[in-house]
Amino acid sequence: MADWIADVLGDEFEQLTLELAPDEQGAVVATLVRALPVEESWWDRARGHRLPLVGVDVLYVHGWSDYFFQKRLARFWTSRGARFFALDLRKYGRSLREWQTPGYVADLATYDEDIAAALSVMGHAEDGSDDRRLVLLGHSTGGLTLSLWASRHPTTADAVVLNSPWLEFQIAPVRAALAPVVELQARIRPLEVAPQIDLGFYTRAQHEVADPDDPMEVNALWRPAQTMAVYAGWLHAILSGHRTVASGLSIPVPVCVLLSARSVPPTRWSEELTAADSVLVVDDIARAALRLGPSVTVERIDGALHDVFLSRHDAREDAYRRLDRWVTGWRATH
Repeated sequence: MADWIADVLGDEFEQLTLELAPDEQGAVVATLVRALPVEESWWDRARGHRLPLVGVDVLYVHGWSDYFFQKRLARFWTSRGARFFALDLRKYGRSLREWQTPGYVADLATYDEDIAAALSVMGHAEDGSDDRRLVLLGHSTGGLTLSLWASRHPTTADAVVLNSPWLEFQIAPVRAALAPVVELQARIRPLEVAPQIDLGFYTRAQHEVADPDDPMEVNALWRPAQTMAVYAGWLHAILSGHRTVASGLSIPVPVCVLLSARSVPPTRWSEELTAADSVLVVDDIARAALRLGPSVTVERIDGALHDVFLSRHDAREDAYRRLDRWVTGWRATH
């Protein structure tokens, strides 16, 4: 296996290329990014005791048309003693190669290989027999992917944290009617581009609320202002995942779901889009979250964007406070 090298984020971040089995488009890789706690002793010198998340590993998975770039999110975990890892899935971000269709898979279970490769490097067995605790952290489509994975691998993770997970289609009542049409397209022409309209308002909202005291640098090739093309085969995989969630998952460990308090459709630009989720219907996501398992906490954050950690200052700080409260409670009882 290749060595860890400096990551594009600089500072304490490193990356490792994970070689995967080739597919019909050729060679395939995933990329694991890591940030480790600074102090080997892992003691909180100010309080004179051990940091609360020593012995915990976090694995983050990004959303659609996205990649990992959030330094502060990583440092939330490492400042508490956890080891932080982020996975750029195949055909996204650091893992995208010029001969590949960006983001394309025909089955979300394809990512089992990516996740297994990451966990192997992290030193985690799928039967949960290792000593370190594992927290799965997913945003949007990554939240859907990790939810399905955690349900299929019930002995591996110790907690699941979801940031606006895409658990239900944006027009939930038409999903059942739409699914057979998309399935037929996926069988006949899986790489046919599905119709969609993205005016770039979500990206604009992030720029509008950007905090100069908490800057983020984004690679526009890996995270375009307007979303990547949506293909029939990929959309079929997503709708299949939504159907599975609607039938109920069996995640046995505690789940925390962070969501905006409200949604606003991105049909025209308005200031409302800077204080709401313009990607998902959050009320539908909140209801779907209750089908993930027996222990689910839903946190609704006033003024939050789709990625709650990219919201304006007050909402972002509220999101981190709520996450800290939940993680502190989880660690105290686990």
